[in-house]
Amino acid sequence: MNNKQAELVKQMTDKELIKHLYFSQFLFLLIGIVLAFFLFDGWSDFLSIWIINIYDIFVIGSIIGLAVVFIDLFLMKYVPKSLFDDGGINEKMFQRRSVPHIILLTFIIAVAEEFLFRGVIQTHFGLLFASILFALLHVRYLKVWLLLVSVVVLSFLLGYVYEITGSLFVTIWAHFIIDLLLALKIRSDYIKNKLNNNGGGSNG
Repeated sequence: MNNKQAELVKQMTDKELIKHLYFSQFLFLLIGIVLAFFLFDGWSDFLSIWIINIYDIFVIGSIIGLAVVFIDLFLMKYVPKSLFDDGGINEKMFQRRSVPHIILLTFIIAVAEEFLFRGVIQTHFGLLFASILFALLHVRYLKVWLLLVSVVVLSFLLGYVYEITGSLFVTIWAHFIIDLLLALKIRSDYIKNKLNNNGGGSNG
């Protein structure tokens, strides 16, 4: 466990953590917009990454998202917890959030990160560069090898899906499904633990 990071998270209030999250995601969006202005040849070039194909978005995107969640849940169940320890950031981020707030947060994260890393960076600099940069910016995972491998594989997977579908909507939807379901799992586990601690398990 990254003790220094965990201690820093403990010192932050929920409000500070959420403000930091919103700030970082809107910064990603801003960087993406600025880069897009200079890198895309024109409006039609920019629109070409936003292909709307219902099958690709909701079938391929959902299958990818659900498969990633299934694998994550399997690993969480059978590998030591220390290998999935990000310093408590995800737990503190989502465990006390309402479901609508979780939906909003995970949607913003999916849009901001996919727009910047896949829509702008991968489109102009390639899959390898975008995927490595995406993984490196998840700095809290760098000291836990399984988390690092997971985010690298996920980054290349989403990048490959973007390559074969040509649509940013597909990777946004897949990313949203992954983050949403895992965040809801964190919230559900927190509520169950709270009920068990308060009522000795009689209410849960």
